[in-house]
Amino acid sequence: MASVSTTIKPARWYSELNAGHWRVLAASFLGWIFDGYEAYALLLVLGPALRQLLGPAQLADLSRYAGVVVAITLFGWAAGGVLGGIVADYIGRKRTMMLTILLYAVFSGLTAFVQNWPELAACRLLTGLGLGAEWATGATLIAETWPARARAKGQGMMQSAFGWGSLLAAGVWYLLASFGGPSAWRYLFLIGAVPAFFVLFIRRHLDESEKWIEKNEERKRLQEQRRLGAKLSVEQAVAADFTLAVVLRNPQLARLGVLCTLMSVATTVGYWAISSWIPAYAESIAKAASSSNPAQWAALAGVLYNLGAIAGYLAGGFLADTIGRRPLLVLYFCGSIAATPLVYLWSHSPQTVALTATICGAFSLGQFVWMAIYPPELFPTAVRCTAVSMIFNLSRFVAALGPLISGSLISRLGGYSSTAMLFSLVYLLGLAAVPLLPETKGKPLPM
Repeated sequence: MASVSTTIKPARWYSELNAGHWRVLAASFLGWIFDGYEAYALLLVLGPALRQLLGPAQLADLSRYAGVVVAITLFGWAAGGVLGGIVADYIGRKRTMMLTILLYAVFSGLTAFVQNWPELAACRLLTGLGLGAEWATGATLIAETWPARARAKGQGMMQSAFGWGSLLAAGVWYLLASFGGPSAWRYLFLIGAVPAFFVLFIRRHLDESEKWIEKNEERKRLQEQRRLGAKLSVEQAVAADFTLAVVLRNPQLARLGVLCTLMSVATTVGYWAISSWIPAYAESIAKAASSSNPAQWAALAGVLYNLGAIAGYLAGGFLADTIGRRPLLVLYFCGSIAATPLVYLWSHSPQTVALTATICGAFSLGQFVWMAIYPPELFPTAVRCTAVSMIFNLSRFVAALGPLISGSLISRLGGYSSTAMLFSLVYLLGLAAVPLLPETKGKPLPM
């Protein structure tokens, strides 16, 4: 009798996903898409806004004022992110997501009505508080609810929302800049109030993380036992103690946190001190080439940069499961180092700047995907959101100096190219940390 052989095809990566998983992704995606919109909208219209809001004597120093506003936004982002992560480990991922989206939506809308640059700075500080806190709740929810085979890919999709949001801001500004008049920038911020309506969707359709619910009940039980005099083990203390204290005092967790934060500094400083200037650089090259509409070249460079970033985000989720987390980090850091001279040294026309911005976006902005994929796989549930938020947001306290310093250096060094090449060395810091971290590909989440 002839033998019959059958080949069993492996199930597709999304075969275990259900409607609940997709709702988690949808909520996280919607929240993060307007984070991207907010961040990029500020970069796009900061010049036109400040030209209206600054006095005649202040206009000569416009780049310094721009750096201050960006730095204040980043400071709010960092502070809100750290606080939001701690809150999410105590009141839940869902409720924290709702509160933070509402916060940044309200103050984004209020930015449209500011009358001077201190009011602009104050609104951006408060908007930043919400922006920083929202991301970690989405990344943690996906990590804790999605099956292992799909988790990294889901994080890549969620992270791509930032690029889609930035692309949305660039596209809206492209239209408003042509037809909206001198106050067009106000409408861009007014649109940023739309996410307030997403809170209703999250409240009705999103379930809380079961892993968090279990750990929260365990935390309450262990805290009660300790109050009654029981001595807790090291593992129990991780679940019962104040989350920030656990991350800072536990030697193993503190080491992981420090190394990941160093990589986060490299990623974040690299974006804000180098890549965020690409639209302005494209506009300066277009002016030098006597373009009839330099602002449109800035907008086009922004669109292409964010298209490249979206590709980088989405590819990162699949590459992480193919080549591993650490090789992914090396790829993105090295790619960012190579992409910087490609844009700032070897591109001499607005056309080439716009095209090379696409490559730069894939590496310099696309690399943020590692923060969604990797840190949640290193820390236990009880402190996961606190740790992930610290890694993602503490670097912004350092990155806040990037626009301040780079804005001054652009003036002193005579242009964008020298400043960008100088700051590109920060990616070496990220590369140095990679060999000291563990590989988590194929491993379950720490409990």
